[in-house]
Amino acid sequence: MAISHTADDPNQRPPVIGAVEEEGAGPRRRDFLNIAAVSFAGVGAVSVVIPLVNQMNPSADVLAMASIEVDISAIASGQAIKTIWRKQPVFIRNLTPKEISEADAVPVSTLRDPATLAQRTKEGHKNWLITMGVCTHLGCVPLGAGEGETRGEFGGYFCPCHGSVYDTAARIRKGPAPKNLQVPDYSFKSPTVVQIG
Repeated sequence: MAISHTADDPNQRPPVIGAVEEEGAGPRRRDFLNIAAVSFAGVGAVSVVIPLVNQMNPSADVLAMASIEVDISAIASGQAIKTIWRKQPVFIRNLTPKEISEADAVPVSTLRDPATLAQRTKEGHKNWLITMGVCTHLGCVPLGAGEGETRGEFGGYFCPCHGSVYDTAARIRKGPAPKNLQVPDYSFKSPTVVQIG
């Protein structure tokens, strides 16, 4: 009959509640199982959290629309185009010298949302006015960027929903809109290409 040595092995002895652990006894099997279980649970939690956080990132179609490049070479002086950026209309207008002088002649102190044309355009490109095509009143799309559309009494844009009228610098001049048409972040990549966003 073999002699059992379980009495000498501290990992094989049942724990005694309230007993002081012997010095040099080392970790018990139960300690290892606890550490392994907590580690397994931690890895499981991370593997659940990563997909949940990752699904909050913008989708590929949104990232593709984060910035767009627009060729403005075909826009003649006095014309405007509409394009779409982030699912919202953007107006790009090539101002005539007359439209520029009309915008510069308006005293800024008389405006509801004071801004000069120079503040709303890029230096060296004062004739290019790029704004969001969304009325600041209730989010309608103003007229004035398309061929033959009503531009209102100030020659800029006209929102037919509630009668907001913008001037040639897309500044609010009349009607309920509280602010000018918003100018998005943009830069000129070349004399004929604009990057919006």
